[in-house]
Amino acid sequence: MRIAIVSDAWFPQVNGVVRTLDAVRGELVALGHTVEVFGPDRFTTIPCPTYPEIRLALLPGRRLEHLIHKFAPDAIHIATEGPLGFAARRMCLRRKLPFTTAYHTRFPEYVRARMFFPLAWTYAIVRRFHAPSRAIMVSTETIRADLAARNFSNIVAWTRGVDLDLFTPREAGPTPEDATRPIFLYVGRVAVEKNIKAFLKLDLPGTKWVVGGGPLLEKLKARYPEVRFTGHKHGAELAALYRAADVFVFPSRTDTFGLVLLEALASGLPVAAYPVPGPLDVLGGTPVAVLDDNLKAAALKALTLDRSQCRAHAMRYSWRRTAEMFRDNLAPIADAASVWGSQGQTVPSQVGPATAAGKP
Repeated sequence: MRIAIVSDAWFPQVNGVVRTLDAVRGELVALGHTVEVFGPDRFTTIPCPTYPEIRLALLPGRRLEHLIHKFAPDAIHIATEGPLGFAARRMCLRRKLPFTTAYHTRFPEYVRARMFFPLAWTYAIVRRFHAPSRAIMVSTETIRADLAARNFSNIVAWTRGVDLDLFTPREAGPTPEDATRPIFLYVGRVAVEKNIKAFLKLDLPGTKWVVGGGPLLEKLKARYPEVRFTGHKHGAELAALYRAADVFVFPSRTDTFGLVLLEALASGLPVAAYPVPGPLDVLGGTPVAVLDDNLKAAALKALTLDRSQCRAHAMRYSWRRTAEMFRDNLAPIADAASVWGSQGQTVPSQVGPATAAGKP
């Protein structure tokens, strides 16, 4: 199958959506499919308001349609509700082509956190965006129920995975020279919607590490000089930081899943988080996390959890299963050959060549 994925989140961005799509792409290719991701790297872009590190495609409609037509997919998946997502949606509706979508992020909550728009307004826009989709892929049952209660339809499950070869537990060894145990770790965007200040303000013993970049990075580095801010880390460097820590603290209240939760668990790292969607679905009722509205109490109690059980829980999630679910959720185009004509060429991406499945 030739699969086109249209996403406003793609390399060189660093986030869970990009890691998910890249890992799924790698697994689909290994399964014998041809996959192209159409991201902002192929278009003229402008910085996203309030988040200039993210680039948005400028008027991508005509070029996007040309690229998709040249690729001649058997199925089209629209991953994000941005300029590229809207352009792909318009093309599919105009040409009467089936497509699927995904609800990767709680976009209305993110907009409210940054621009204070009422939730009802933004949910109306997002619901309209997804309404024609043959399948809205969501990562957890809690998000499915929430969207169903807001009159979304055609909702299907699409879980997440983790690279169990890259993220592994630590063996006995010395404490890093620049840290005092216990080490409390956060990995993710340094941005307002991640509620990172809730972690930084905690009065905890030992050391706090923050891994990631974002619009609040320089401001928070100046405000919290005792915290180690590493910036973006990838691959083996990121895995080493997970292994060295003692507890993973996840302060977000708006994530739909939290891919970093699985990376932490695969590294043998217990989790402290709020009892909200994402952590509740992935970790609720398990012995590998403490979910509490008192985040300090959760972080301290998580120190007592069995790290071996964390690894065992993470082993339930694989990128191969994630890719197979994605493939099975797609809506194939009937008689795609007649739709596209004598096309069917791979359109080389400018940024982010396919990695081994699951490698960030």
